[in-house]
Amino acid sequence: MRQTFDETTDPSFGAKHLPLVRAAMARQGLDGFLVPHEDEHQNEYLPAANDRLAWLTGFTGSAGAGVVMKDRAAVFADGRYTVQVRAQVDAGQFEILDLVEGGVPAYLERAPGGAVIGYDPRLHSPDALARLRRATARAGATLKPVDQNPVDEAWAEARPAQPAAPVVPHEDRYSGEGSASKRARIGAAIAAAGAEACVLTAPASIAWLFNVRGGDVIRSPLPLAQAIVAANGTAMLFLDPAKVTNELPGWLGDDVTLMNPGELAQALEGMKGVRVLIDPAQSSAWYFDRLALVGATVVKGMDPCALPRAAKNPVEIEGSRQAHIRDGAALARFLHWVDTVAQVELPDERGVVEALERFREETGALKDLSFDTIAGVGPNAALPHYKPVTRTIRKMEPGSLLLVDGGGQYLDGTTDVTRTVAIGEPSADQRRMFTLVLRAHIAMAVIRFPAGTSGHQLDALARAPMWMAGLDYDHGTGHGVGSYLGVHEGPQRIAKAVNSQPLLTGMILSNEPGYYREGHWGIRIETLQVVTPPEPIPGGERPMHGFEQLTFAPLDRRLIDVDLLTAGERAYVDAYHAETLARVGPLLDGEVRGWLERQCAPL
Repeated sequence: MRQTFDETTDPSFGAKHLPLVRAAMARQGLDGFLVPHEDEHQNEYLPAANDRLAWLTGFTGSAGAGVVMKDRAAVFADGRYTVQVRAQVDAGQFEILDLVEGGVPAYLERAPGGAVIGYDPRLHSPDALARLRRATARAGATLKPVDQNPVDEAWAEARPAQPAAPVVPHEDRYSGEGSASKRARIGAAIAAAGAEACVLTAPASIAWLFNVRGGDVIRSPLPLAQAIVAANGTAMLFLDPAKVTNELPGWLGDDVTLMNPGELAQALEGMKGVRVLIDPAQSSAWYFDRLALVGATVVKGMDPCALPRAAKNPVEIEGSRQAHIRDGAALARFLHWVDTVAQVELPDERGVVEALERFREETGALKDLSFDTIAGVGPNAALPHYKPVTRTIRKMEPGSLLLVDGGGQYLDGTTDVTRTVAIGEPSADQRRMFTLVLRAHIAMAVIRFPAGTSGHQLDALARAPMWMAGLDYDHGTGHGVGSYLGVHEGPQRIAKAVNSQPLLTGMILSNEPGYYREGHWGIRIETLQVVTPPEPIPGGERPMHGFEQLTFAPLDRRLIDVDLLTAGERAYVDAYHAETLARVGPLLDGEVRGWLERQCAPL
């Protein structure tokens, strides 16, 4: 479980690995090759064996892409990783470009006419490929699927083994619904979509549907597997036998047949004439190609597990509440440590990470971190997704800010929280910026909205206090969070990027506006919140959804400029702190309890 601080890549990777990949491309007659960050399951966080982009370029961010041509190459990252990608990638080997503004399609439009650019159909969804095909066509080039991935061929000898963590039952007291009931519901959804069966490739959907958990994906209890689910609720689950625990077959029951992943292709070949539902945004093109080849009728549609998984049931919501209270007590002990011991001893970022992990472990319920803890001091805090490594670790310094973003995986819920703390006495400028971020955070916490509203439509409301001051942040305001699943979960999100998915009752999302002054310090405030059922508003005409706060951890009072808050915003902070004390306080005693009482006193 322990977080490590070793760097797994370095900028020399490009010079060492590009020639190997180009040689493999030449053997296949390719002029270029696409290297997405995603793996065969479209995962965001990857097993080491599937992190092809990191091996090729040195870049370890959770979103990115690469393109290798005969005489040039490029790596793409979004606004969260602008500084990180330049530190990790050799700019002499790769052009470093923005993933969002133009991205890979714009790069491919500059490909030489007649160029043949290869791609691995197991790593790209049809929706993503459609955009890339249009771009290459405009350049007069073509995209070609390959059977042998040139990166895999070049990486062969040094590549880590595929993970084989045991797959275990996830009890109904945590899931809130048995697998048979879920499969019956999903089977009905498959039939309603005009299909007879569905191919599932998303690990989170498989974990949710079969009420199992694994450990193949870093910091997420996910098994790498595939499934074919019939409209009658029976299923085939393709799982490496090394992962099958003794209790698993009995847990799955007679209506679920365990099969070896090597049998998947043959199972798909047996679907001639069958109407098969599959998600073109989630599943890779390989499945679509294979189904078309054998004569199946492909029905394109959203993964039928996605929305039921995202809209948590009452048991999952209550589990998340309890996980956050438990986690909140660990956070209170940690923040007390920061405010007392650390303010005197001024430890480095590694010491901060290890302290937070220790307090979470002391709950006795922690299964894993939900992601590697971000702990940034001073300039490192200005990198939104900074991870401390030995080369970059800084000590706490008076007058600076400490940004800590971390979370835990518990059987009853997944947590993710960010707090920013002043080291010593904060400056007026730091207090002003923190308070602007706090105002943005409050705007999203208290908003009410009608059914059918998407996170995209809400995003500007959080940014408004920042925009009015001429400020912004280059990441989303909120991401979905799973129930003892991935800390990043779709299809819900709150961001500038267009997302038409309405926010539904039971969806859990983060609320995390920020401000980052490159080279100096950064600020982020993050809590998780769950969408509440629509309720009438006195004097209103339509019922409105809202958010219930799940995360309870005190804010650093020294960083709040009360004069910049409205009366309503001050009332929100006081009410939030009062609820934090009421929920978390009973789990604390002695000095920490007294400290929390002082932190949660009215402004």
